[in-house]
Amino acid sequence: MWRRSMCRARLTIAAAESCTGGLIAAGLTAHPGASEYFLGGVVAYSREVKVNVLGVPEDVIDRYGMVSEEVALVMARGICKLTGAEIGIAATGLAGPDGDGSDIPVGTVCIALYNGSGTAQTHLFTGTREQVRQAAAKKALEMLNLY
Repeated sequence: MWRRSMCRARLTIAAAESCTGGLIAAGLTAHPGASEYFLGGVVAYSREVKVNVLGVPEDVIDRYGMVSEEVALVMARGICKLTGAEIGIAATGLAGPDGDGSDIPVGTVCIALYNGSGTAQTHLFTGTREQVRQAAAKKALEMLNLY
């Protein structure tokens, strides 16, 4: 459904992903004609890529943590700026099996959508690492569909 809407509205999208490792981009490009709306993506797994490529300020990471709605929103805005897309979608989280030493539970994923203003949601997924990654990518595409 979102594919037709994107094409009809001539909207473009780009993805900034961390824990999903490209699964959102894979979902966006799974169908013929994806080049009409999908401009590209960045897998920003490290802090350095989030800061140096997507423009996430260090102080935002220090204040809110790598797994936060605030970081996800800046990632989504950053991918729009980087690619020129009208819509940016981003995900950052802990897929597991281990945590990052913080109090954030494994399976926590923050997903953001940016289109000049932004919205973000935090989800707690259960299962294996791969199940968390798949569930997060699916939820991101569902957010896009609702948009």
